[in-house]
Amino acid sequence: MENCVEIRWHGRGGQGAKTAALLLADVAFKTGSYVQGFPEYGPERMGAPITAYNRISKKEIRIHSKDRKSTRLN
Repeated sequence: MENCVEIRWHGRGGQGAKTAALLLADVAFKTGSYVQGFPEYGPERMGAPITAYNRISKKEIRIHSKDRKSTRLN
């Protein structure tokens, strides 16, 4: 998908990676962009590895899977 920014966040449970991804999605939505923001984690416990994803686009996003090729890593 052209003109779509895909961001992948890495962190540990409790560090705020999921919260940061969801906040970014909220801000982008309020500016008129189409967005997706979702986490992916294994065991839900403090300190477990977590990956969260964002997609931001000016056009409708029709992909509903985890990131294919991130343009940004955090």
